[in-house]
Amino acid sequence: MSVSVIIPNYNYAHYLREAIEGVLNQTYPDIEIIVVDDGSTDGSSEILKSYGDRILLILQNNQGVSAARNNGVMSSHGQYVAFLDADDSWLPKKIEREVEQFSLNPKLGLVHVGVREVDAVGNHIRDRLDGGHGQIADQLLMLATEGILGGGSGFMVPRSVFDEIGGFDTALSTSADWDLFYRISSRYPIGFVPEVLINYRVHGANMHGNIEVMERDMTLAFSKAFGQGATAHSRKVYGNLYQNLSGSYFYAGDYAASLRTALRSLSYRPANILYFIQYPLRRMRAGRKERN
Repeated sequence: MSVSVIIPNYNYAHYLREAIEGVLNQTYPDIEIIVVDDGSTDGSSEILKSYGDRILLILQNNQGVSAARNNGVMSSHGQYVAFLDADDSWLPKKIEREVEQFSLNPKLGLVHVGVREVDAVGNHIRDRLDGGHGQIADQLLMLATEGILGGGSGFMVPRSVFDEIGGFDTALSTSADWDLFYRISSRYPIGFVPEVLINYRVHGANMHGNIEVMERDMTLAFSKAFGQGATAHSRKVYGNLYQNLSGSYFYAGDYAASLRTALRSLSYRPANILYFIQYPLRRMRAGRKERN
């Protein structure tokens, strides 16, 4: 089974070589590497040219990561497609382990792997092996912890499934991964490899650091999932979304936005009042742990 690896890059010259080398060092033999440079201006081109014909290089004007990924898939030839953001990297057996999962269960729509979160310079933060598997569409809607790990770097999907669902939605940025995962999990079971196989970099430039864009994107993605009609289930889901956003805004110091989204959460799900009442106590406990 052949695998196409799509690496979208926009001004990540500092990390780009590590990402590409991680793919070249995979134990699985049948891989093509496609790097889509999304209009970088930081010297990425010199690094990419140094790999010659070991990679297929696609240059495009800046169109965003979703368009870059879709364009990479359009030029790919593999039966399976895997994605790697240019600031992340893979351990050697990542592709091999995912292909094994598909071999064991060809009905899977997506396979993802365990994650090691690292900081901007590669220092270990934590490992995550709490990935979801099986029928997890409802878990994704509820924004459960046991979702799909690694963002745009931890999963593999059959090319036929990617084409069937229409690829990444180019109208979305921060929630494009979630939207793709939800559409796949709504139709197919999900596989998970409980082994740390990627280094996922957590730093200030991560798209999910932009909470306002995340709020816009997630509300758009949820509206796609639910349509126009409000149900008891959708109100619970929106209540959880705005609860999470309120916490994110609070941690970012935007207390007005935190209050606004807290009120939105309560308008959808009044039962969330207990979460917000207990929030100061949780913050105090967290502060004590940090001091100790």
